[in-house]
Amino acid sequence: MSSPVPTSLQHRIDTMQPLRLAERTLPTAGPLRPLLPAGGLRKGAAYAVHGSATLGLALLAEASAAGEWCGIVGAPDLHPEAAARLGVALDRCALVPRPGTRALGIASTLAETLSLVLVYDISAPTHRDAARLAAKLRDSGAALIVLGDWPRAESELRVTASRWSGLGEGHGVLRGRELTVRSQDRRGVTVHRVHLETGRLETGRLEAQDRGPRITSAASPEREFPRPAAVAAPAADHDRPSELTAEPAWEFA
Repeated sequence: MSSPVPTSLQHRIDTMQPLRLAERTLPTAGPLRPLLPAGGLRKGAAYAVHGSATLGLALLAEASAAGEWCGIVGAPDLHPEAAARLGVALDRCALVPRPGTRALGIASTLAETLSLVLVYDISAPTHRDAARLAAKLRDSGAALIVLGDWPRAESELRVTASRWSGLGEGHGVLRGRELTVRSQDRRGVTVHRVHLETGRLETGRLEAQDRGPRITSAASPEREFPRPAAVAAPAADHDRPSELTAEPAWEFA
């Protein structure tokens, strides 16, 4: 009969085991998890989002609602109610609307104490500045979302199309929105669709690879999420979605 493993050795073995997914990632809304290579926002990582401030806020919302402290830097036109409708807990969110040229430094300071920081604009960060902030993120376990370019981002998410539903020919109310998101990370390049209903993230799905131009991807096969009836089957003419530009302008929720 073999002797039990000594306590000190067992402790060393346990500390060498990889962390569980829940310990390595921040809470992330289910429909957004397929966009990210770790299945969620990884602690200590940075992400680049292009073409939609709403997507950036949606990535932040789940962690905020779960009790994590978050920060938003450089969004002077962001209305708090718009962020709240997406699920951001304003009582646990630090807002710095006009950081000026100090956006990078402020984001670095916030990352020391907050779990997640969303930055609306960092003008042409140098690789040295990015490396310093990346080291701080790893030390603190915080995650960074940048609306724009960021060197060596964990994942780059680019909104390539946006479609609204609920507005007919001069009447009706905008009730839902569908974003087509192109993700690029270590898995390759993949196209996703994310649905928002009445300002809140409801459901999403990974787009099949045989739709539109073919792209290379090392991602997992298509994953389906249930679609709400209001999105899947409009009941009247005024519910039919209207197409927007294929390269949508920046919007603040």
